[in-house]
Amino acid sequence: MDKAIVSTNYRFPEQTGVYKGKVRDVYSLSTDVLVMVVSDRISAFDVILPEGIPYKGQVLNQIASKFLDATSHIVPNWKIDSPDPMVTIGHKCEPFPVEMIVRGYLTGSAWREYKNGAREICGVPIPDGMKEHQAFENPIITPTTKAEQGAHDENISAEEIIRQGLVDEEDYAKLEDYSLKLFEHGSKMANERGLILVDTKYEFGKKDNEIYLIDEVHTPDSSRYFYLDGYQERFSRGEAQHQLSKEFVREWLMENGFKGEPGQPIPEMTTEIVKSISERYIELYERISGEKFEKQSTKNIMERIENNVLNSLQRNMLMV
Repeated sequence: MDKAIVSTNYRFPEQTGVYKGKVRDVYSLSTDVLVMVVSDRISAFDVILPEGIPYKGQVLNQIASKFLDATSHIVPNWKIDSPDPMVTIGHKCEPFPVEMIVRGYLTGSAWREYKNGAREICGVPIPDGMKEHQAFENPIITPTTKAEQGAHDENISAEEIIRQGLVDEEDYAKLEDYSLKLFEHGSKMANERGLILVDTKYEFGKKDNEIYLIDEVHTPDSSRYFYLDGYQERFSRGEAQHQLSKEFVREWLMENGFKGEPGQPIPEMTTEIVKSISERYIELYERISGEKFEKQSTKNIMERIENNVLNSLQRNMLMV
């Protein structure tokens, strides 16, 4: 079995701190630069699962890097370099405390709320008579607050974001505009691959008074895709859609009695399960990117990452 990277502990030049999220280890440098190592950890229901998934970090980092490059004409982004398949180096930005969720279809949590009688989500009115997986007339934005690790993000309206002073009115208008343009561009790229970009999240930050797109973009961890082929037929018959996302991990957990509730034991992640999840992520990469996935050797991977980061910092003059 190939090795999975579930923990890192680097000391880079000019390092001032490290933040370890559910999946990413982010190293801060005094030069206002971040080194983000995308580990092979996997989370679901806001819980980090006990086994890492080989190549998952490479998949997520390479997809995000590709989409950051493909959308840089819409909004500046934080990426400076991706010197290793599992690493992105970029500008340190002050993040906005909200996530911009863009939905093109009534599905997932939005459908569950709608089915229970809600006709407004995050202040956005939803018409009567819609069905599960139905496309909205135009994509909608349903923001959430950014929760601390282990907590759940909370829905919030644009009006409440501005009223609470989380984002000022001028900046929020820009975030909405950028989010819709990014979603439109991502949808076109997905359609070229025979996919539908159903919903996704964007995170933004500010540096030198300019808004930047930060974090991951259009990855299977942050986005939901449907297969375009057969979508209309399945929708017409009221059938479940063929999805391309990490929903299959959540489904496996639920089938084995785990929904992230207190006291619930996490199902055993056998070698076969880990291998199947790894293969599924590689399939996601190839379908979303349209490129064959090239497995990078997991031998001496920690040293490889460190050397590639140090070379990039020196090459891009990011060390004092």
